[in-house]
Amino acid sequence: MTELVESAVLVGVHEQNDEHFEYSMEELKNLAEAIDVEVIGEVTQNLERRNPSHYVGKGKIGEIRRFYEASNANLIIFNDELSPSQIRNLEQELECKVIDRTMLILDIFARRARSKESRMQVDLAQLQYMLPRLVGLRASLSRQGGGTGGGFQNKGAGETKLELDRRIIEDQIAKLRRDLESVQHQRETQRKQRQRSGIPVVSLVGYTNAGKSTLMNAILDKIEAHADKQVFEKDMLFATLDTSVRHVKLPDNKEFLLTDTVGFVGKLPHHLVKAFRSTLAEARDADLLLQVVDVSHPEHPFMMDVTHETLKDVGVENVPTLHVFNKADQADVPYPVVRDNNIWLSAKEGQGLAALVDLIKAHIFDKYMTCKLLIPYDRGDVVSYLNDKANVLKTAYEEEGTMMTVEMLEVDRDRFDEFITSY
Repeated sequence: MTELVESAVLVGVHEQNDEHFEYSMEELKNLAEAIDVEVIGEVTQNLERRNPSHYVGKGKIGEIRRFYEASNANLIIFNDELSPSQIRNLEQELECKVIDRTMLILDIFARRARSKESRMQVDLAQLQYMLPRLVGLRASLSRQGGGTGGGFQNKGAGETKLELDRRIIEDQIAKLRRDLESVQHQRETQRKQRQRSGIPVVSLVGYTNAGKSTLMNAILDKIEAHADKQVFEKDMLFATLDTSVRHVKLPDNKEFLLTDTVGFVGKLPHHLVKAFRSTLAEARDADLLLQVVDVSHPEHPFMMDVTHETLKDVGVENVPTLHVFNKADQADVPYPVVRDNNIWLSAKEGQGLAALVDLIKAHIFDKYMTCKLLIPYDRGDVVSYLNDKANVLKTAYEEEGTMMTVEMLEVDRDRFDEFITSY
């Protein structure tokens, strides 16, 4: 049986105030290709604002249909989220399968989700998107001829769930919300345990494909060289969706947790942002954010703005941030260079990692304090703990016990207050 490959025509409206339209269309093409959809070509229209009934002007419909038929495509992808009435009207006029940018991103997320939590989050976002669009989407899927084989096989946006009636979908949404609340309570408990431990948290955030996972692996390799701690990395959009948490222990026994969160993209679906709110809470409760930026991309200032706005939407504000301008080896900029809270480096080449680790240490270990402790010889457990968990600067053996000069966390200082002789 021959597998039918998805081939698409892209359609976008260039509104007057949109300075990033060309990049948005380029990104739409990359999103389609991320799930093996072949892009045949595109049709664009300059408008003051999108047409409320058909997205494009009614005169443009004929041009889109002629181009679609001449190209032998089997799908049209629109560059914005379509309303239920727009989907219905476009289906009637074009008589073909219609997908919008939101449905495309949801499909990618469904394929990339690995953990139980991320799969539930994507399922919830898909069902919330589908609910008001059942009529239009059902009409679209009736033209698939039993599925395509090439793309859009995701559970949640496929034929099976679209045949469910509204009440059943609402019941599914309610169940997913309950299940997610349970998972979120577990995550919150883990987060509180980490906070009580006093170990600082550093979170990687940024646009998709900026190199967050590559940077995480490079830091782990630089410090510990533990291959089993490496996270999945690949040069593609949304390579990883699941939050990764790695425990990092420095040579001076200082420790921190490094977390890698889902990447962002322009026009990220509202339901998806809401569904991933609990996952992104890792960044909200972090002691330091590393905003990773692909400095080689000409649109990187726009990507930084999208990252900032998305973090703001999920309540991540007033967290100290270092801007890590990655892929400097592919840009015409000097590196490695540090200026204030900005660093230019190449995670792939390993250039600038030592400077980045020094920056991280300067920001997150300001709560460490240096103390002198006199520990009786019968409390070897305390000496062992400090050697393992703190940065021991000096050790001397005196008549009353072991004298240690130690750099340690405030929580440990309180714990061993009875042995402290001076600060």
